[in-house]
Amino acid sequence: MTERDERIDASAPSRRDVLAGSAGFLAAVAGLSLLAPGARAQGVPRPHILYILADDLGFADVGFHGSDIRTPNLDRLAAGGAKLSQFYTQPLCTPTRAALMTGRYPMRYGLQVGVIPSGGTYGLATDEFLLPQALKDVGYRTSLVGKWHLGHADRKYWPRQRGFDSFYGPLVGEIDHFKHEAHGVTDWYRDNTLVKEEGYDTDLFGAEAVRQLSAHDPKIPLFLYLAFTAPHTPYQAPQAYLDMYAHIADPSRRAYAAMVTAMDDQIGKVVAALEARGMRENTLIVFHSDNGGTRNKMFVGEGALAGDPPPNNAPYRDGKGSLYEGGTRVVALANWPGRIKPGQADGVMHVVDMLPTFAKLAGADLKQAKPLDGKDAWAALTAGAPGRDELIYNVEPTTGGVRQGKWKLVWHVLLPPKVELFDLDADPEEKTDLSTQNPAKVAELKEKVVDLARTMAPPLFFSTALKATLSAPLATPDAGLYQMEMEDD
Repeated sequence: MTERDERIDASAPSRRDVLAGSAGFLAAVAGLSLLAPGARAQGVPRPHILYILADDLGFADVGFHGSDIRTPNLDRLAAGGAKLSQFYTQPLCTPTRAALMTGRYPMRYGLQVGVIPSGGTYGLATDEFLLPQALKDVGYRTSLVGKWHLGHADRKYWPRQRGFDSFYGPLVGEIDHFKHEAHGVTDWYRDNTLVKEEGYDTDLFGAEAVRQLSAHDPKIPLFLYLAFTAPHTPYQAPQAYLDMYAHIADPSRRAYAAMVTAMDDQIGKVVAALEARGMRENTLIVFHSDNGGTRNKMFVGEGALAGDPPPNNAPYRDGKGSLYEGGTRVVALANWPGRIKPGQADGVMHVVDMLPTFAKLAGADLKQAKPLDGKDAWAALTAGAPGRDELIYNVEPTTGGVRQGKWKLVWHVLLPPKVELFDLDADPEEKTDLSTQNPAKVAELKEKVVDLARTMAPPLFFSTALKATLSAPLATPDAGLYQMEMEDD
């Protein structure tokens, strides 16, 4: 890692947005690493990397966390690898995916607030140096199978233009899982070409990953980013999977559970394809959700939902869109036979740490990257190192959240303002606010948030939301009177 890569702002951003928050980050990992700075460590081979992302999966909704939802393939990966108990993301989709691709906080380039909406014309800044570009430069084949959600209105933001050799899936954030449509418009691509295909998207993603692995030369290192749309709304699954959960009375929870199991089945097929190709022993697999499961209807998505959102983030508070642990501490695992020992890894890690970690393993040069916020987390993955001491959940105009050691500050700036301080060592469920008992610590962490806010890029989401509001059709008096008459009837 270069000297520039080593310089990381120990205070970093991550906090939710009132309209669609974003959060989760860490900003100062322990410098311990099994890999020496610079080139790859001796004796550690360049691995194939299979990076699997679930979409809005609840922390408690996997078998290895005690759920009744069946995930036998993920359970086996967890049993043979490291269960990551303190792996953090942003609280929403687009910011998490941006943090993964850049190794930098989304506040650096204006993606700290909300997600890119269907009508959004912006995307991940094209002057950012991305993970697939770094890996491709050192001989990796790079492939994205699944959801992108980092820009769709202009082709310059698309995956093939950002370092991926191939792309298969949707560009936007939410699609019908069978029709592959958003607002009635097909959103399904192979590379840069719009295609129309039949099938359940989760099954199609798994089949495409298997197809690519079956044709891949094991001598060429592979980065396969498998980004499922499950279990994001709308809650849909094939009937065979719905029948597995016929005993669940709530239809949303039934469909949600079916989606998780369907995803797990495809993960099992992809791992089997790695084994059949002789690649499994030299493949690092990382799995996690892009944020916590949805608990607030405000963050369900663009479609309607009857009843309560079905994900379960127990034991953590709240969920998607929130800076509380339920929105940012996600279900996660890492597995590499013979390299990552089985057990629980309790070190604090964040998704921004993945780029420098993978770059070190691959021997990739990051001189083209802007100053990173992520740090090499290999020691936390493999040797039980403590990981980060500081974590920046998010910083944006309305909220801020940071962690320093055991202390976590959540600051809602909008009137009436609210400040909360938690001791995560004693109270990971965030039940007891200790702000009044610790005014000095509150003041210190608030100052950190303000300092970060002074450096952040303007959130791109706000300008898009304002433009959409100002260009909306005229709300006429006649329309208002008609609505009142309908309500009276």
